[in-house]
Amino acid sequence: MLGAAALLVVALAGTAVTGAQMGWFDTTPAPTTAAPLPPAPVALSMKGVGADGTAPTAAGVRAVLSGPAANALLAPVAGVVVDPVTGTTLWNQGETAPQTPASTIKILTAAAALLTLDHTSQLSTKVVQGAQPGTVVLVGGGDPTLSSLPAGETTVYPGAATIDDLAAQVRATGQPVTQVQYDVSRYAGPGMAPGWDPADVPTGYVSPIEPVMLDGGRSDPKKMDTPRTSTPAAAAAQALAQRLGVPAVAAGVATPDAKVLGEVKSAPVDQLVENLMQISDNVLAETMAREVAKARGAEMSFEGAAKAVRDVLTENGFDLSSSTVVDGSGLSPNDKVPAKLLADVLTAAAKPDASDPKTAKLRPLLTALPVAGGSGTLAGRYEESGAEGRGWVRAKTGTLTSVNSLAGVVLDTDGRLLVFAFMSLSPEQAIPVRGALDEMAAALRTCGC
Repeated sequence: MLGAAALLVVALAGTAVTGAQMGWFDTTPAPTTAAPLPPAPVALSMKGVGADGTAPTAAGVRAVLSGPAANALLAPVAGVVVDPVTGTTLWNQGETAPQTPASTIKILTAAAALLTLDHTSQLSTKVVQGAQPGTVVLVGGGDPTLSSLPAGETTVYPGAATIDDLAAQVRATGQPVTQVQYDVSRYAGPGMAPGWDPADVPTGYVSPIEPVMLDGGRSDPKKMDTPRTSTPAAAAAQALAQRLGVPAVAAGVATPDAKVLGEVKSAPVDQLVENLMQISDNVLAETMAREVAKARGAEMSFEGAAKAVRDVLTENGFDLSSSTVVDGSGLSPNDKVPAKLLADVLTAAAKPDASDPKTAKLRPLLTALPVAGGSGTLAGRYEESGAEGRGWVRAKTGTLTSVNSLAGVVLDTDGRLLVFAFMSLSPEQAIPVRGALDEMAAALRTCGC
């Protein structure tokens, strides 16, 4: 047997033998695996939050808030929780008492802008021919987002136009330029609001409000709180002059029929509103308030803008009888509004049926709110305090000395959207107080009550 095997190996080694010659593959083997099924049809869709979620009870909401609201860090604290589907108040504490809102007043400014302005309109910055030979005038059109960076580089203002583009348009005309003037006549009154701290300019919270500036007056266009210039319009004109290769800059006023040499435009209003809410931009908020004033034919000053915001909201059914509004950003401690007003505006935006024109116009207010642990001024919060609300809470923050506030919406575990506004005047350190407010909002997320 061994010899026969050896001879077979030798024969195979010396001859090319195929499987077909040996009859191994004469028949097709039967399949052992079923053919795959055709791909299942997939239809992607988005489902909005409607009125289907189980409505919470007032008793249930009081129960989940009883602990967080009693936190001594918050004292004194006021607030309200509302079911926007029914308009029912589920929890309230001092909600009608006016108090300093800090940046949550931006909810009112943003709402007035969305109710008044065309959401697709843009703010324009122009360069026109000056009255004197060789002179051009940079005309402020209210856009504080104009970027000092080259096109394609991101600032704190997405979609911003660039001063480089404006300068290139002027150069393309062949117009000889020996001086750049800047026209700030669009705005009236002082650049700083009543109650503003002048130190807020070098510490990076705001710049004097003028109708033309670069990057909101920031020294670093990519950082939120970076030292600002106290002369934003002049600084913008100097930047333009530098790009045009001329040294002379001065204040001036354009003639009404001046030839336009260049023009750039901002992002649309709805995007500007989202930007100001996300990063709580004080300069952009004041700009939007002035645009509301312009649309109503009012003076484009702090006083005119504050009155215009009040009038728009009042005409749309919101009660501002106990409120004091002196600016659009909330930097002034002179602002006083009740938590109920903030909640009322958010409730109008959050109604499940957007057939009401007011609700439809205010819808972008909700998507403009920062997401807990995810975006804007809430990106660094809800990591420890209020972790249950991470990704579920959307809210506008507010902070001044001994002032902390939080107002927004949260989806509870039953799929019901709730509106809340919490305001604390606690003298304690800001970070622990903010954490305590986050715990209150997160408690609403846990509510299947």
